[in-house]
Amino acid sequence: MKCLITGGAGFIGSHLAERLIYDGHAVTVLDDLSTGKRSNLDAIASATEFQFIEGSVLDADLVEQLVQRAEVVFHLAAAVGVKLIMEEPSKSLRTNITGTENVLNAALPGKTLTLVASTSEVYGKAAKFPFNEDDDLILGATRNHRWSYACAKMLDEFLALAHARDSSLPVIILRFFNTTGPRQTGRYGMVVPRFVQSALDGEPLTVHGTGEQTRCFGHVFDVVEALVRLMSTPEAHGKVFNIGNDQEISIRALADYIISETQSSSNIQIIPYQDVYPDGFEDMMRRVPDISKLEQTIGFRPRRTLKHIVADLMAEKK
Repeated sequence: MKCLITGGAGFIGSHLAERLIYDGHAVTVLDDLSTGKRSNLDAIASATEFQFIEGSVLDADLVEQLVQRAEVVFHLAAAVGVKLIMEEPSKSLRTNITGTENVLNAALPGKTLTLVASTSEVYGKAAKFPFNEDDDLILGATRNHRWSYACAKMLDEFLALAHARDSSLPVIILRFFNTTGPRQTGRYGMVVPRFVQSALDGEPLTVHGTGEQTRCFGHVFDVVEALVRLMSTPEAHGKVFNIGNDQEISIRALADYIISETQSSSNIQIIPYQDVYPDGFEDMMRRVPDISKLEQTIGFRPRRTLKHIVADLMAEKK
């Protein structure tokens, strides 16, 4: 199958590209390298069925050309990470909304299967746990820039599902929950690689807020497995899926665990949010996915443990 991955030089996209090539598919990656790295694709760079295009999803003509050649599109290109969203809110909004619009418009003529990356952030301030795909979505005030990312991704979902209803475009919405693993950096606030690197360097692990907030961390290999299975599941068309692990841990406990696993002498520093993020930041205490719909649809649920994630990151960073 001919596959196009936007944002394919990024963390998730590069692992997906490798998997698809190894499975015998042809893969084209479109990436502007603003956050992705060409080196992430070194393992498949010489593959005859692989092509890398440096360019932006904001280039509608280029996107149209590439989508026309594809049989399936994984639209992963986006501005991601709380730190980046807070620092560049207007640029992030344009990338996340206009880029998705360009991809979907290009997919319409040929009814090209399009898997659209979304995020657990769309659940916002919801207080019903675990989060189910049909739950109401509750966002904060517009003065809090953090919610601009969630709003943009909600618009992406609405637009994709509208095309599914109006034009029978086959789309699948992917709500990612804290995916982590090899190749992820802490550059834009991703907590697990940041903690692992600090622990290996013997530096303090900085916990933002109280540390009592909880998250669920899924291994990128499990996420890629889910994406590959969804690609081949017609029953998934027109639907939204949570994708992530449902094992919960507090950020303070995560720091303690990583110090233990790395046998580090590092200590933990608690830093208030206002000392880290600009005005307009607001955090949620819990993020827990209901992944029963994913399992029922594709016969798979993410299962790799935090121990596996930390071990893989340690092996990469040593």
